[in-house]
Amino acid sequence: MSTEITISHVSRSFNGHIVLDDVNLTVREGELLALLGPSGSGKTTLLRLIAGLDQPDSGSIAIGQDDATSRHPKERGVGFVFQHYALFRHMTVFENIAFPLRIRKARQAEIKAKVEELLKLIQLETLAGRYPAQLSGGQRQRVALARALASQPRVLLLDEPFGALDAVVRRDLRRWLRHLHEEMHITTLFVTHDQEEAFDLADRVVIMKDGKICQEGTPIDIYRGPANPFVHEFLGESNHLAAHVAGGMVLADAGFPLGSAELPDGPVQAYIRPHHVVPVPAAQGAWSIARIAATGAQARISLTRGGTALEAAMTADELLEAGLHAGGAVEVMFTGGTIFGPDGAGPVRLNTQKSAHKLKVG
Repeated sequence: MSTEITISHVSRSFNGHIVLDDVNLTVREGELLALLGPSGSGKTTLLRLIAGLDQPDSGSIAIGQDDATSRHPKERGVGFVFQHYALFRHMTVFENIAFPLRIRKARQAEIKAKVEELLKLIQLETLAGRYPAQLSGGQRQRVALARALASQPRVLLLDEPFGALDAVVRRDLRRWLRHLHEEMHITTLFVTHDQEEAFDLADRVVIMKDGKICQEGTPIDIYRGPANPFVHEFLGESNHLAAHVAGGMVLADAGFPLGSAELPDGPVQAYIRPHHVVPVPAAQGAWSIARIAATGAQARISLTRGGTALEAAMTADELLEAGLHAGGAVEVMFTGGTIFGPDGAGPVRLNTQKSAHKLKVG
């Protein structure tokens, strides 16, 4: 039985405010897909519609060959994991996981076997008798996931499942979840506003803004080819420079060359990631290093030139090798970038060979 999720022309409004606007999306069978976007983009509303916790104003939702648009949540075969666990505090870990099975009136032997199987799966076999208050945040989230899996759902929906956890636990838990998904291959859709989380976990990422899908694709494809300025800025830090094209050359309006691009003459917007900004020591350099912040293996360099500021990034080893220091003069080489024309047209990749050919990288 297919577990593909098909969302067709779905719209939803609340008090006249459009939250989802004619959304079309397919989550492939066995896929782990991330809905990524800022708060208010419609991610959680879409997840709730799939789960049956809310109804669309228009459009349809199918799970496999079944039209689930108006079905009760219990009839959809959906497992739902919330950000704040939603565990029963008066029940042990064992009883929390067993709850969906007891609702289905499963036999005691079946319940015991299934819960033990899930406890092993989430690696909490020794904690079956504990209560939620006696568990860490990461352990509680594992129990919530096991409870969602207990009823053997057709699809799994996760609403910011790691949002309430600290950074280290989040990282470890999402790697564990990825490994779990590779074992089970259950069709999974999860909501997040964290780009690193989405890219680390998902087979495919869907970026949303203002109730619409801006772009969808693999993490690598989206990062290397953002569809518009919003996607580029949302997916990590970027230097945004007003620029113009003259004879194929891209020149910052502040008066320095960026590279070349196959675009007609006229105004453009340039987006350059910090790792594509390379400061090179030069006694008479036009740029000055305002600040260097080293965070372990990585270093961030703040550069200024008149009223223009740039952020560069390199490894700590590269920083030491280059001999850069706060207050030092440098020239800047650009090794990559994305250009958007008027009204966000594009993208066009910035050709930096002419500006970076003097630099020996590596």
